[in-house]
Amino acid sequence: MPTPSLPALAVRRLTLRDLTACADLSEDRGWPREEHKWGLLLTAGKGYGIDDPDGGLVSACVVTEYGPQHRPALAAIGMVLVAERHARRGIGRHLMRHIVSAMGTTPLTLHATPNGRPLYEELGFKATGRAEMVRGHFMPGGPEPEVVTRAATAEDLPAILRLDEEVFGADRTPVITRLPAFADRLRVAEEDGRLIGYAAAWPNMETHVVGPLIARDTETAKALVASLAAHTDRPLRTDIDVRHEELLAWVKARGLAPVAFNAVMTYGIPELPGDWSRRFAPLTVAAG
Repeated sequence: MPTPSLPALAVRRLTLRDLTACADLSEDRGWPREEHKWGLLLTAGKGYGIDDPDGGLVSACVVTEYGPQHRPALAAIGMVLVAERHARRGIGRHLMRHIVSAMGTTPLTLHATPNGRPLYEELGFKATGRAEMVRGHFMPGGPEPEVVTRAATAEDLPAILRLDEEVFGADRTPVITRLPAFADRLRVAEEDGRLIGYAAAWPNMETHVVGPLIARDTETAKALVASLAAHTDRPLRTDIDVRHEELLAWVKARGLAPVAFNAVMTYGIPELPGDWSRRFAPLTVAAG
């Protein structure tokens, strides 16, 4: 019997058993393997993939839902990959159409590279924002931020969850409660005993990724970044909303260089919920 065309192959749910195959797919496309990040996304979110008849995965992506379990308020799509040997055959379009259909009326968001953006626009996604990736060794200098930060404790988790939902615009409990185990550092900023910001630094290959970065204002964001940088010898990497011009200028003055821009896109909503003025960087562009 003839082998069916790959776009007609079934899309199935991925699990942690597929972690190595997902990392192999990342490596196939020239991305870092990122097993640590794949592990978080496959447990906190839902993985979808297409099997290659010859072994491994043809394509994969992850959807992370936020809000009520049976009626999500928002879902983030990330890690959309197609194996190089099957590229430009409509497989990514096939997978994305499946995801959009499966999510029904749930609003969607994703970060799109310049190469991926035309496909997402074809599917009905609209660019509603922009983020700049920066990377480098943080070099202290200049006036130190006056905001006080400290290591987060288990007792801080309820306040972190409340602040995060207020700023993000949807409940992210399944992801945020995994941060203490996922991240190497989790810091909070306080004023008069009240939480005004928090940030994490988690390991990704040779870097530490700063995210999420939630803060009352730019000075608080600076203090959190500086406190995270003080506890690592690795380069920092983060994706900052371009509307936060002051923070971008500050991190660049301290050694983080521009790497790339991604379009923040939405489907089913005109813009992301929450308060962008306090949302400086996502946990990861794959999960918002």
